[in-house]
Amino acid sequence: MWRNYVTVGLRALAKNKVYAFINIFGLSLGIAACLLILTFVRYEFSYDNWLPGAANAYQVQDFYKPTANGGEEYELQMTSVASRVALQKDFPQIVKSVYLADRGINLIYKGQAYRPRDAYFADGNIFEILEIPFVRGDRAHALDDPHGLTLSETEAKKYFGKADPLGQTITVVSDDLREDYRVTGVFKDLPKNSHLRLDMVARFDLHSYYAKNPDFLTSWNSQGGYVYVKLRSGTDVKQMEAQFPAWEKRNIPNDPADGGPVTNPGTDQDWRLTNVRDVHLGEAQQAALAPGGDKRTILTFAVVALMILGMACINFTNLATARASQRAREVALRKVLGATRRQLIVQFIGESILVAGIATLVALALAELALPPLNNFLDATMEIHYFGTEGILAPVLLLALVVGVAGGAYPALYLSRFQPAVVLKANKSAADAEGNGRLRNLLVVGQFAVSIGLIICTTIVYSQTIYARTMDAGYKRDGLLQVRRLDQPQAEAVAKTFAEEVLRLPGVSSVARTSIAVNPGNNSMTSARLPGATAQVQLGVYAIDPGVIDALGMRLLAGRNFSEATAMDDATTPSPVDFAAERALVARGINVILSESAAKRLGFATPQAAIGKQVQAGFTVPEAGNWVPATVVGVVSDVRYRSVRDPLQPILYVYQTRGYSTLLVRHVGDARLVRERVEAIWKRLLPEMAFDARSVTETVHNLYSRDETRAQLFGMFAILAVVIGCLGLFGLASFTAERRTKEIGIRKVLGARTRDIVRLLVWQFSRPVLIANLIAWPVAWWMMRDWLNQFDVRVGLTPTPFVLAGLLALLIAVGTIAVHAFRVARTNPVHALRYE
Repeated sequence: MWRNYVTVGLRALAKNKVYAFINIFGLSLGIAACLLILTFVRYEFSYDNWLPGAANAYQVQDFYKPTANGGEEYELQMTSVASRVALQKDFPQIVKSVYLADRGINLIYKGQAYRPRDAYFADGNIFEILEIPFVRGDRAHALDDPHGLTLSETEAKKYFGKADPLGQTITVVSDDLREDYRVTGVFKDLPKNSHLRLDMVARFDLHSYYAKNPDFLTSWNSQGGYVYVKLRSGTDVKQMEAQFPAWEKRNIPNDPADGGPVTNPGTDQDWRLTNVRDVHLGEAQQAALAPGGDKRTILTFAVVALMILGMACINFTNLATARASQRAREVALRKVLGATRRQLIVQFIGESILVAGIATLVALALAELALPPLNNFLDATMEIHYFGTEGILAPVLLLALVVGVAGGAYPALYLSRFQPAVVLKANKSAADAEGNGRLRNLLVVGQFAVSIGLIICTTIVYSQTIYARTMDAGYKRDGLLQVRRLDQPQAEAVAKTFAEEVLRLPGVSSVARTSIAVNPGNNSMTSARLPGATAQVQLGVYAIDPGVIDALGMRLLAGRNFSEATAMDDATTPSPVDFAAERALVARGINVILSESAAKRLGFATPQAAIGKQVQAGFTVPEAGNWVPATVVGVVSDVRYRSVRDPLQPILYVYQTRGYSTLLVRHVGDARLVRERVEAIWKRLLPEMAFDARSVTETVHNLYSRDETRAQLFGMFAILAVVIGCLGLFGLASFTAERRTKEIGIRKVLGARTRDIVRLLVWQFSRPVLIANLIAWPVAWWMMRDWLNQFDVRVGLTPTPFVLAGLLALLIAVGTIAVHAFRVARTNPVHALRYE
């Protein structure tokens, strides 16, 4: 019996090849797309699940709340040394804590300078918390040695090749530190699904390293590194965090008032413990070791996956239902020969499961073929496993069974109740389907609503990404190179010479030193107020030299630029801190330049109104008196140094002769050639420091690359959704045209023209698409409004993408059925009306 069922099912597919192709290919596309998207979603949620001991490993994160005086909201993965010390002291649940810091480490081996991509100092054995597997050395004691250094496998091969790196000596250079370190361990290369990016970790002593800047160790506002803690098993983290407000009051001292209101760093900050497995998609994504993700976006992808699968299943069910009546005569004959209704139901559900099974096999093949290019596109290492705890074989088989039963249940129940006498009587050979197809039309509406919504979302996400990359950020992107690590002592000693030599290069029009760059990776804030006022505002404070305005392409809106010849312009103080020099600066005062938004925040109506006025800036050490008298000598246009996701920062600029981190190089001509010449000068002046430079165009591109990737992913799946929808639409149009052959023949006999018939059929299938717009538009508008609200500046939600998406879907739908409708409309009515 089963053999007979399979034979009949395969023959039915072979008899209706177009129907079989549409049904199988459409369903396989939907299943394959769903598998790929859910594999991506699971991959995003799998970050650091591979890490042994991850259940008890946490990152301490620092959240700054927005304030009425302009203090910005920050959600930092970094925190201060002071918070780490206080947490370890007050909470016995913490077994171990380690401070991890990126300090611009350079390595010297056999006389050659190297710059490891992701190199960090740790003040303890971080591998007792982050139990990364080791291939050489003892993980538990790898950083016990004060001069111990660990490398990843790839990094170790770069220096030592196939030789055993353990015990080898390599020189570490960072700030004033220049010491020989011994390789004590080699850890496995970290997989890509990790929030960690570690190529090298070296031990250091916090107090000796920051001897010139001891305030860094006690300041609660100095977030310069990452704190990881290991908690005792069974610790209730929520209960522990509930004690943080009282812990803050016990440990955080007030800042000196100096005539203003008493402030406390804890007022604007909150601390949280985030498990390492939750860091990648966590709330805090600023100052991250590696680019993170957005949980809502990833969950949106999961919803899209289910929608696409739902569309494919709707197609399958629609077409199975539509074709059911074509087998009415077969059912009648089977009943005449003694088949029971139960046997017929089993037969048709079995055929449906068979088709779903074939589609599932095709889907698995498509998913396997598509996975490598998708991994390459996402820079991921996703895998499809069929067995084990992450195996998909059982869910996929269950899905094929469910889809098969769902697609075959209604046709089976519908066909099995046919009465043979009614079906076999004269002129009822086709047994026209009952009803007017409202359910099928409703399902088509749902399909195209999903497709239109995805097209709208893709258009808006991509438009926002392009807008962010090309908008006027207050500087000229093209022809600008940023050379970093200028703040290292070795570089600072030759910084002026380096800048002068670079300026003499062919094609270089200007150079300038600055402590802030495009996508700077640092943030410096200070309080400012007008004389006599108690109300303070928060401003960014950065050092620039006089050439920055020209090098960046900023506009001077009022006043003048800094000048090296004017003593009051110079705000330089010695390093390490010299209290006498700081007090002298407070007594003397300085000149400053404000950005346009900083002038507005301080209350000046126009840029010109700020010129010559005095403000008080709070960026000296408390022992010198917080407020420095600062005379505004210039106002410049705003520059958006960071992503458009971050608020535009109002800035107070000062001039110094030292302390810069970046050299800006404005050039024309071949960018690669200019970079090579700049690098040659660097290597000649600083042979022990690796060169670190990047064009601003590349920097901005990378800043929004994740948004672009997501937009492209949405686009891919939107195209898939449209293809699946059109396959179903074509199948239904083919069936409807076939069922209405006699009607079309009669219309033609009565004088209807071909274009009238085409218009009739096209309009019938265009209505669901038009209705789908009414559903998709408000849903897409609500979703995109919420997404765009993440950005400080954004594209407007105009009707354009909605109308374009609707028209595109309509054109695709019309194009899908128009050719078929035209062919049917040109059929000779004699063939349609002849007696069967």
